[in-house]
Amino acid sequence: MITSIQKWGNSQGIRLPKNILTAAGLSAGCAVKIVAEPDRIVIHKIGKRKHRSLQELFQNYSGEAAGEEWDTGTPVGKELF
Repeated sequence: MITSIQKWGNSQGIRLPKNILTAAGLSAGCAVKIVAEPDRIVIHKIGKRKHRSLQELFQNYSGEAAGEEWDTGTPVGKELF
């Protein structure tokens, strides 16, 4: 299939026909990784990421918690605090 890159807002894009996506095992909404190589762009399907809880994210953390307050200054617009 031959196509062209077209302007799409402030970006450029290529429309991928459904039969091309199906042949590649992709569909609308799939998470993909895009890699630029010399003279080509490669699209890799990536698996779904497992949602991890805060406890899971910090299970191997051995440092001390260093929470502290910080001042953002006085309001400069219509901010509500």
